[in-house]
Amino acid sequence: MRPLPPSDHLFGFRPDQDGLGAWARETFIDSDSPICNPDHAHLDDAFIGWLWTDEEAANHGRRILGECRMIQAQQRKWSSAMSHHQLKQWFGSTPDFVIVIQADAARDMDDASFCALVEHELYHAGQLIDEFGQPAFTKSGRPIYSMRAHDVEQFVGVVDRYGAGASDVEALV
Repeated sequence: MRPLPPSDHLFGFRPDQDGLGAWARETFIDSDSPICNPDHAHLDDAFIGWLWTDEEAANHGRRILGECRMIQAQQRKWSSAMSHHQLKQWFGSTPDFVIVIQADAARDMDDASFCALVEHELYHAGQLIDEFGQPAFTKSGRPIYSMRAHDVEQFVGVVDRYGAGASDVEALV
């Protein structure tokens, strides 16, 4: 049973209190899950903070339904200190990543669409690849995290006209 966003108006951002983070971990990251995705195994020890929002956002005319951000080490600037302070208030300490889900959209999604949204954001929470093409780790053996871009960015019209090979989307097809 997937978690639903809070039923009241959020008026901004609210940290997950209803089990979204636990559900995402149990569903997609934990190896015991029937729909575990091994692509997310590097997140096994990651601290991911989850937020619901009722704020609307768009990018290039498309509604944003979710966002993943990697949290950088605190800088010696007040803006960085303020954001880290807020994260500590929400989550108790500073997470490796914060994932925001648009509550109004999530409320109206079917289960498959909701799973796709959550997993899409988890895919952005990546692991750095070293100069040999291997996953990078700290000296203590912890993954070094990074943000992953989308695997494919292409226009349907270009694929229609020139094909999957010329459009560099064969792996997706």
